[in-house]
Amino acid sequence: MALKDIVEQTVAGLGYDLVEIDRSAGGLLRITIDLPWSPPVAPGEQGAPGDQFVTVEDCEKVTRQLQYALEVDEVDYKRLEVSSPGIDRPLRHDQDFARFVGHVVDVTLKMPLGSAAAGQVSPTRKKFRGVLERADVVVDAGPHAERAWQIVWRDEPVTKPGQKISKKRLPAPTQALGFVLSELKEARLAPIVSFKGRAQTPDQEPQPSDLN
Repeated sequence: MALKDIVEQTVAGLGYDLVEIDRSAGGLLRITIDLPWSPPVAPGEQGAPGDQFVTVEDCEKVTRQLQYALEVDEVDYKRLEVSSPGIDRPLRHDQDFARFVGHVVDVTLKMPLGSAAAGQVSPTRKKFRGVLERADVVVDAGPHAERAWQIVWRDEPVTKPGQKISKKRLPAPTQALGFVLSELKEARLAPIVSFKGRAQTPDQEPQPSDLN
């Protein structure tokens, strides 16, 4: 059985979601898990499990079961590390995107925008940061239809320390980038540290200027 299948079945069997598998040099096998999430039943509600987080006990339980499963299937590794997602949690499935609507995310396209940039951003640009939103459309992309998503942002000019901003200056226009998952090379929660918690909301303006 393939490593991904072993890990996925073991993690799911214990009631957790598999977020990421990483095999590093030196035989380190790093597994990232999270608590399962379900979409809200009614508008305005939050999906389960809400503000719960993976604990040390959760990681220890998964570690013990994985060690047994990997030994049975004779998987070669030196050290196993099970942890919860960091502030730059990867987003890989539609459910991940649905879960983090309203958060600031970093997306990297497989291909630059090219002519689709329409003069709004650099045609060679592939990296963007913005607030994740539902596009509420389904796109026929290849053999399967895919749900579309979008991020929105404002490219505000960078101000120097102590520089005064004119009250007459108009805010930068809001821009949007629509995409389907098959167009992405990578997507992650933006690693923005907040003293109010990790969750970011549309009221917090993303600053993507360093992603050009």
